[in-house]
Amino acid sequence: MFVKRRMSQPVITAPPEMPIGDALQLMQREHIRRLPVVENGRLVGIVSDKDLLHAAPSDATSLSVWELNYLVSRIQVKDVMTRQVLTIHEDTPVEDAARLMVDNKIGGLPVVNNGNVVGLITETDLFKLLLELMGAREPGVRVTAVIPDEPGRLAAITKAIAEAGGSFLAFGQFMGDATGSRILTFKVRRLDETQVRQALAPVVEEILDLRTTG
Repeated sequence: MFVKRRMSQPVITAPPEMPIGDALQLMQREHIRRLPVVENGRLVGIVSDKDLLHAAPSDATSLSVWELNYLVSRIQVKDVMTRQVLTIHEDTPVEDAARLMVDNKIGGLPVVNNGNVVGLITETDLFKLLLELMGAREPGVRVTAVIPDEPGRLAAITKAIAEAGGSFLAFGQFMGDATGSRILTFKVRRLDETQVRQALAPVVEEILDLRTTG
Protein backbone atom coordinates (compact mmCIF):
# COMPACT_ATOMS: atom_id res chain seq x y z
CA MET A 1 0.00 0.00 0.00
CA PHE A 2 1.39 3.37 -1.07
CA VAL A 3 0.84 6.83 0.37
CA LYS A 4 -1.08 8.02 -2.71
CA ARG A 5 -3.84 5.48 -1.97
CA ARG A 6 -4.40 6.80 1.57
CA MET A 7 -3.47 10.47 1.56
CA SER A 8 -6.03 13.24 1.91
CA GLN A 9 -6.62 15.19 -1.27
CA PRO A 10 -7.17 17.81 -2.57
CA VAL A 11 -5.03 19.58 0.01
CA ILE A 12 -6.25 22.65 1.87
CA THR A 13 -3.33 25.08 2.05
CA ALA A 14 -2.62 28.57 3.32
CA PRO A 15 -0.51 31.42 1.92
CA PRO A 16 2.30 32.76 4.15
CA GLU A 17 0.57 36.14 4.57
CA MET A 18 -2.72 34.70 5.91
CA PRO A 19 -3.55 36.11 9.38
CA ILE A 20 -3.49 33.42 12.05
CA GLY A 21 -7.11 34.17 12.95
CA ASP A 22 -8.19 33.36 9.41
CA ALA A 23 -6.06 30.22 9.42
CA LEU A 24 -7.70 29.01 12.65
CA GLN A 25 -11.15 29.65 11.23
CA LEU A 26 -10.20 27.71 8.10
CA MET A 27 -9.03 24.73 10.17
CA GLN A 28 -12.18 24.76 12.27
CA ARG A 29 -14.41 25.00 9.22
CA GLU A 30 -12.66 22.15 7.41
CA HIS A 31 -12.12 20.03 10.56
CA ILE A 32 -8.35 19.78 10.06
CA ARG A 33 -5.40 20.32 12.40
CA ARG A 34 -2.57 21.34 10.05
CA LEU A 35 -2.09 23.43 6.93
CA PRO A 36 0.74 23.21 4.42
CA VAL A 37 1.87 26.75 3.59
CA VAL A 38 2.28 27.31 -0.14
CA GLU A 39 3.76 30.26 -2.03
CA ASN A 40 3.86 30.43 -5.83
CA GLY A 41 2.84 26.77 -5.94
CA ARG A 42 5.73 25.64 -3.73
CA LEU A 43 5.71 24.34 -0.19
CA VAL A 44 7.41 26.81 2.16
CA GLY A 45 6.21 25.60 5.55
CA ILE A 46 3.52 23.90 7.59
CA VAL A 47 1.45 25.21 10.48
CA SER A 48 -0.65 23.35 13.06
CA ASP A 49 -3.56 24.47 15.18
CA LYS A 50 -1.23 24.35 18.21
CA ASP A 51 1.21 26.73 16.47
CA LEU A 52 -1.60 29.20 15.94
CA LEU A 53 -3.04 28.91 19.44
CA HIS A 54 0.39 29.33 21.04
CA ALA A 55 0.89 32.54 19.07
CA ALA A 56 -1.89 34.25 21.02
CA PRO A 57 -0.84 36.50 23.91
CA SER A 58 -0.87 35.10 27.44
CA ASP A 59 -3.90 35.65 29.68
CA ALA A 60 -1.51 37.37 32.09
CA THR A 61 -0.88 40.26 29.73
CA SER A 62 -1.72 43.80 30.83
CA LEU A 63 -2.77 44.87 27.35
CA SER A 64 -6.36 45.87 26.69
CA VAL A 65 -8.64 43.75 24.52
CA TRP A 66 -8.29 46.28 21.68
CA GLU A 67 -4.52 46.18 21.87
CA LEU A 68 -4.61 42.38 21.94
CA ASN A 69 -6.88 42.17 18.91
CA TYR A 70 -4.64 44.58 17.03
CA LEU A 71 -1.48 42.60 17.82
CA VAL A 72 -3.05 39.25 16.95
CA SER A 73 -4.41 40.61 13.67
CA ARG A 74 -0.87 41.48 12.60
CA ILE A 75 0.50 37.96 13.16
CA GLN A 76 0.66 35.99 9.92
CA VAL A 77 1.06 32.29 9.24
CA LYS A 78 4.65 32.81 8.11
CA ASP A 79 5.51 34.13 11.59
CA VAL A 80 4.63 30.87 13.34
CA MET A 81 4.97 28.15 10.69
CA THR A 82 7.62 25.42 10.69
CA ARG A 83 9.95 26.12 7.78
CA GLN A 84 11.98 22.91 7.74
CA VAL A 85 9.23 20.55 6.62
CA LEU A 86 9.55 16.81 6.34
CA THR A 87 7.83 15.63 3.17
CA ILE A 88 7.17 12.33 1.47
CA HIS A 89 6.54 11.13 -2.09
CA GLU A 90 3.21 9.69 -3.14
CA ASP A 91 4.83 6.36 -4.12
CA THR A 92 6.30 5.84 -0.65
CA PRO A 93 4.98 2.78 1.25
CA VAL A 94 2.60 3.78 4.05
CA GLU A 95 4.73 2.01 6.67
CA ASP A 96 7.64 4.32 5.80
CA ALA A 97 5.35 7.32 6.29
CA ALA A 98 4.28 5.94 9.68
CA ARG A 99 7.91 5.37 10.69
CA LEU A 100 8.82 8.96 9.78
CA MET A 101 5.92 10.33 11.82
CA VAL A 102 6.74 8.22 14.87
CA ASP A 103 10.49 8.85 14.73
CA ASN A 104 10.01 12.61 14.40
CA LYS A 105 6.95 12.90 16.68
CA ILE A 106 4.77 14.59 14.07
CA GLY A 107 1.15 14.00 13.17
CA GLY A 108 1.23 14.53 9.41
CA LEU A 109 3.39 14.71 6.29
CA PRO A 110 2.81 16.78 3.15
CA VAL A 111 2.99 14.60 0.05
CA VAL A 112 5.08 16.29 -2.63
CA ASN A 113 5.56 15.44 -6.31
CA ASN A 114 7.92 17.55 -8.43
CA GLY A 115 7.86 20.26 -5.77
CA ASN A 116 4.07 20.50 -5.70
CA VAL A 117 1.92 19.50 -2.74
CA VAL A 118 -0.41 16.77 -4.00
CA GLY A 119 -1.69 15.41 -0.70
CA LEU A 120 -1.35 15.16 3.05
CA ILE A 121 -1.10 11.94 5.03
CA THR A 122 -1.88 12.12 8.72
CA GLU A 123 -2.08 9.89 11.76
CA THR A 124 -5.85 9.72 11.20
CA ASP A 125 -5.32 8.26 7.71
CA LEU A 126 -3.04 5.61 9.23
CA PHE A 127 -5.54 4.79 11.98
CA LYS A 128 -8.19 4.20 9.31
CA LEU A 129 -5.78 1.90 7.50
CA LEU A 130 -5.16 -0.03 10.74
CA LEU A 131 -8.91 -0.56 11.10
CA GLU A 132 -8.97 -2.13 7.64
CA LEU A 133 -5.87 -4.24 8.21
CA MET A 134 -7.34 -5.70 11.39
CA GLY A 135 -10.85 -6.16 9.96
CA ALA A 136 -12.24 -4.02 12.76
CA ARG A 137 -15.51 -3.20 10.97
CA GLU A 138 -16.32 -6.75 9.87
CA PRO A 139 -17.79 -9.52 12.05
CA GLY A 140 -15.69 -12.60 12.69
CA VAL A 141 -13.67 -14.56 15.24
CA ARG A 142 -10.56 -12.69 16.35
CA VAL A 143 -7.57 -14.71 17.53
CA THR A 144 -4.36 -13.66 19.25
CA ALA A 145 -1.78 -16.44 19.62
CA VAL A 146 1.90 -16.89 20.37
CA ILE A 147 3.78 -18.93 17.79
CA PRO A 148 7.43 -19.91 17.34
CA ASP A 149 9.27 -17.91 14.70
CA GLU A 150 10.01 -20.83 12.41
CA PRO A 151 9.46 -21.69 8.72
CA GLY A 152 6.13 -23.27 7.85
CA ARG A 153 4.21 -22.23 10.97
CA LEU A 154 2.04 -19.63 9.22
CA ALA A 155 1.35 -22.05 6.38
CA ALA A 156 0.15 -24.67 8.88
CA ILE A 157 -2.24 -22.19 10.51
CA THR A 158 -3.74 -20.94 7.26
CA LYS A 159 -4.13 -24.53 6.04
CA ALA A 160 -5.90 -25.56 9.27
CA ILE A 161 -8.39 -22.69 9.00
CA ALA A 162 -9.03 -23.33 5.31
CA GLU A 163 -9.60 -27.06 5.84
CA ALA A 164 -12.13 -26.24 8.56
CA GLY A 165 -14.06 -24.10 6.06
CA GLY A 166 -12.97 -20.69 7.26
CA SER A 167 -11.45 -17.71 5.47
CA PHE A 168 -9.33 -14.82 6.71
CA LEU A 169 -10.57 -11.26 7.08
CA ALA A 170 -7.31 -9.95 8.54
CA PHE A 171 -3.86 -11.26 9.34
CA GLY A 172 -0.93 -9.64 11.10
CA GLN A 173 2.08 -10.60 13.15
CA PHE A 174 4.07 -8.71 15.74
CA MET A 175 7.22 -9.11 17.80
CA GLY A 176 6.85 -11.64 20.60
CA ASP A 177 7.79 -11.11 24.23
CA ALA A 178 10.43 -13.84 24.09
CA THR A 179 13.26 -14.34 21.62
CA GLY A 180 12.23 -16.64 18.79
CA SER A 181 8.50 -16.03 19.17
CA ARG A 182 5.91 -13.99 17.32
CA ILE A 183 2.45 -12.76 18.32
CA LEU A 184 -0.07 -13.53 15.63
CA THR A 185 -3.40 -11.72 15.38
CA PHE A 186 -5.97 -12.65 12.76
CA LYS A 187 -9.69 -12.62 12.11
CA VAL A 188 -11.68 -15.46 10.58
CA ARG A 189 -15.18 -15.71 9.13
CA ARG A 190 -17.49 -18.67 8.38
CA LEU A 191 -16.44 -20.41 11.62
CA ASP A 192 -17.60 -19.97 15.22
CA GLU A 193 -15.31 -19.76 18.24
CA THR A 194 -15.44 -23.48 18.99
CA GLN A 195 -14.63 -24.42 15.40
CA VAL A 196 -11.69 -21.99 15.29
CA ARG A 197 -10.28 -23.29 18.55
CA GLN A 198 -10.56 -26.91 17.38
CA ALA A 199 -8.92 -26.12 14.04
CA LEU A 200 -5.99 -24.37 15.71
CA ALA A 201 -5.39 -26.89 18.48
CA PRO A 202 -2.93 -29.06 16.50
CA VAL A 203 -0.87 -26.12 15.19
CA VAL A 204 -0.94 -23.42 17.90
CA GLU A 205 0.49 -24.03 21.37
CA GLU A 206 -0.76 -20.86 23.12
CA ILE A 207 -3.90 -18.83 22.37
CA LEU A 208 -3.85 -15.55 24.27
CA ASP A 209 -7.33 -14.43 23.25
CA LEU A 210 -10.19 -15.72 21.12
CA ARG A 211 -13.44 -13.79 20.74
CA THR A 212 -16.20 -12.87 18.31
CA THR A 213 -16.08 -9.20 17.27
CA GLY A 214 -17.67 -6.85 14.80
